[in-house]
Amino acid sequence: MADDPRPFDSWTCPAPLSGGGQVLLGHGSGGKLSADLVRDLFLPAFHNPALARMDDQAILAINGLRLAFTTDSFVVKPLFFPGGDIGSLAVHGTVNDLAMGGAQPLFLSAAFIIEEGLPMETLERIVASLRRAAADAGVQVVTGDTKVVEKGSGDGIFINTSGIGVVPDGVALSADQARPGDRILLSGAIGDHGIAILAQREGLEFESTVASDSAALHTLVAGMLGASKEIRCLRDPTRGGVSSALNEIAGQSGVGVELDERAIPVREEVRGACELLGLDPLYVANEGKLLAIVAPEAAESVLSAMRRHPLGAQAAIVGSVSAAHPRTVTMRTVVGPTRIVDMLAGDQLPRIC
Repeated sequence: MADDPRPFDSWTCPAPLSGGGQVLLGHGSGGKLSADLVRDLFLPAFHNPALARMDDQAILAINGLRLAFTTDSFVVKPLFFPGGDIGSLAVHGTVNDLAMGGAQPLFLSAAFIIEEGLPMETLERIVASLRRAAADAGVQVVTGDTKVVEKGSGDGIFINTSGIGVVPDGVALSADQARPGDRILLSGAIGDHGIAILAQREGLEFESTVASDSAALHTLVAGMLGASKEIRCLRDPTRGGVSSALNEIAGQSGVGVELDERAIPVREEVRGACELLGLDPLYVANEGKLLAIVAPEAAESVLSAMRRHPLGAQAAIVGSVSAAHPRTVTMRTVVGPTRIVDMLAGDQLPRIC
C-alpha cells in the first residue's frame, strides 16, 4: 500500500451504490446514498443560502432575531423500545437538531400519520410520552396535523415534528468551520440507540439490557457555550453514526479528521453486540450524544463543562482536525495502524429513528 500512487483518500473499498433508478432503504441511512440524494436532487431543486449550509437546522435572521428552524420525521420500528419510544424520540430528535445550532428550543409542531387499525391505547401512550418529553425539554407543541391512511399503508404510526428556537448573540456554529488543530469532543458512549432498537426488533438478549440514549441535549449545549464561545461546530451523530457526522464535517470544511480508537467510549455490552453482529460502533445510530469541534485552546474548558452535566459525564477528546488528507476521516486503531473511516455505504439498520 505504501507504493500505491493514488491519493490517500482514494483508498476505499468499492460498494454497490446504484439504486437502479429506484429509491432504496439506504437513501435514508444518513450515509453515502443519503448524501448523494440531497446533493443531486434536493439541493438543486430548492437551492438557497440557508439550505446550502447543510447543517441540522436553518439559521434565519428575522427582525433582529436569529431563529433556528428544523424539521424531522420519525419512522422507528418498533414503536416502543428500552429507553424510549417514537413519541419521546420525536421531541428529542427535533430539540437536538435545534441545539446543534446553539439555539434555545422554544416551539414544536407535531404531525401524526396513523395507520387505520392502530389501537387507540397505543396512540394515547405515544401522545402522553411526547407530551412528557416536551414538558421536560421546556418546549411547547403549538401546532400539528393528523392524517389516517388505509390499513397496510403506514406501519402503525409515523410522526413529523418541526421546531423553532432562538440563537443567542455571538453563537455561530456550522459544519464548514472546522480548522486544523481543532479538537474533537464526544459527549459519551456511542451505539446505544441502534443496538437497543436492533435487540428489541430481533428479540436479542444480552447479559444486561441495552437501552437507547435518547435525550434532549440543549442544556448540555448551553453549558458548553457558557464555558467557551470557541466551539466551531456541533453535530448529533444519529443515522450513519459518528462516521457520517464526521465525514460531513470533513467534507464541508475541507479538512482531515483523525480519531483515536482508544479514546472513543463504547459500553462493553454494545461493543460485544457489535462484534457478534458484525457491526462497527462508529456507524451505529445515537440519539443522545453529540460531537463538538472546538478550538484547541478551549478544548479542556469545554470538556470540563460537558463532564459536569449528566449527559456528558463520559465526555472525551477523541481526535483532532488536520490539514492532511482533506475531506477524509481516519482512525488510529487499538492495535496501532491507521484506517480510513468512510461514510456508511448502505444501511446497516433501517428504521432506527
